[in-house]
Amino acid sequence: MIFVFLIAGLLFGYFLRKAGKRPSMETPMSVALLAMIFFLGVKTGEVHVNGLWLLGVSAVFAVLTIAGSLFLAEVVG
Repeated sequence: MIFVFLIAGLLFGYFLRKAGKRPSMETPMSVALLAMIFFLGVKTGEVHVNGLWLLGVSAVFAVLTIAGSLFLAEVVG
């Protein structure tokens, strides 16, 4: 179902480009992003989870991700 909307958007953008029109997409994209974040929060709020455990795991994941990125930047660069 998601791919139907993706392909429809691609075709719509293709036809707009061929017609020489460049509409501003900032506002619709911002509204769509905020709606997705809101509904993600609603869905997340329905799940029973230990918040402190999730906070700890998220913090460890963030620190390890940053450390890995810095390490690879030093090795490659």
